[in-house]
Amino acid sequence: MKKATKNRIRAVGMILFIIYMMLLIYLLFFAESYGRAEGLEEYRYNLVPLREIRRYLQYPEILGTYAVATNLVGNVIGFLPFGAILPVLRRSVCSFWKVTLLSFEFSALIEVTQLITKVGCFDVDDIILNTLGGMLGYGIFSVCDGLRRKIYG
Repeated sequence: MKKATKNRIRAVGMILFIIYMMLLIYLLFFAESYGRAEGLEEYRYNLVPLREIRRYLQYPEILGTYAVATNLVGNVIGFLPFGAILPVLRRSVCSFWKVTLLSFEFSALIEVTQLITKVGCFDVDDIILNTLGGMLGYGIFSVCDGLRRKIYG
């Protein structure tokens, strides 16, 4: 691939990544539809792995389809772009384990920030789901990159 094409792809990737990060920050800290307009009066957290995931899977009819989809699917889908775009931006991040670690770290940073600011709650299950999303995003990147290499050499 020509250097000019690579630079164009990285520039578009950077623009998409900035838009993605702005949207993610808005949804996680400011979106009124997710109850983010005001901080909570007390700290809320879940430190038990898989507790909330299990609850959402066991009681979908009680919690509602929207809540289940938003929590389980939304957390995974929310980090797909993170795992897919990051390797495009930085060649040094072009490994499954690096993307997994960065997804985990960034998700943990978000959760700690939510706890400290009392906007949302700290949930270890969100870290698990977000990390899974980053991993799947990297999988999508890998498949697309492999197809590109196969087709264009």
